[in-house]
Amino acid sequence: MAKVKVRIPATTANMGPGFDTLGMALKLYNEIEVEEIDTQTEIYNNNLKSEENFKDNLIYKSITETMDKQKYPHRGFKINVIKCDIPISRGLGSSSACIVGGIAAANEIMGSKMNLEDIIDLATKIEGHPDNVVPATLGGMVISLKVGEEIKYSKVTVPNKLKFVAMIPSFQVNTALSRKVLPDTYLKEDCIFNISRSAMLISALYNGEFDKLRICFGDKVHQPYRKNLIKNSDAVFKESRELGSIGEFISGSGSTLMAVLDKNADEFMKSMKKFLDKLEDNWNIILLEPDLEGVKIAS
Repeated sequence: MAKVKVRIPATTANMGPGFDTLGMALKLYNEIEVEEIDTQTEIYNNNLKSEENFKDNLIYKSITETMDKQKYPHRGFKINVIKCDIPISRGLGSSSACIVGGIAAANEIMGSKMNLEDIIDLATKIEGHPDNVVPATLGGMVISLKVGEEIKYSKVTVPNKLKFVAMIPSFQVNTALSRKVLPDTYLKEDCIFNISRSAMLISALYNGEFDKLRICFGDKVHQPYRKNLIKNSDAVFKESRELGSIGEFISGSGSTLMAVLDKNADEFMKSMKKFLDKLEDNWNIILLEPDLEGVKIAS
């Protein structure tokens, strides 16, 4: 019976004006171990058996959907989440990590029948949109879009100098609610606003024009509506600017807030932690870099 270990990175998506299209993998990881067994599926968290119904588990669903699509016979699995550093329902791609990890594990067990495009297409089908699953699969910063049922993507080079500070509150933002608060229609000038910022963001990153990044992370499609679901978001972004951040955005649909730095990371982290500790909710702060490998079969 085959046994495989998989490491999957966290992701940040939307990234300002790049709603449902722009995402980046981060050096924050979950690791899962999947083993074929002849009995009913069992779910473990760090070797402790979970009471969760395995049929509701997203890793299990992704494994079985992958194998069913490839007509690979299966019975049961021992699924062990041996490392879970990606916070759940905080806008850092925890569900995408489950999906991509499950597909990658299944593919390895089957003898690597699927190529990257197959994995990306299936992951997008399960997740519903590509902006998290594509960077989780490929690593790095990626623009991704759907053309019919096919996913097209292009990687973006992120300057090594840039660091990303994730500020993660103790409360979640409901994904369904975060979609519901968005308007059904937008003014033409708001669409132009986002198109211009998205285009310049990619160019500014490519050219190392860090002075333009704050303008480029501007958005009128989702952040003005979602920030109201994240307590103290305006105050956190204001403090980030005052402490030297060169850009800020909501990670995914929240509740994590992201600040972009090009220098003085240690000073920023110390000062921001003091500020966050004064807020009513508990906030965690993590300094991150882009992950360039994507999902990886661990040795």
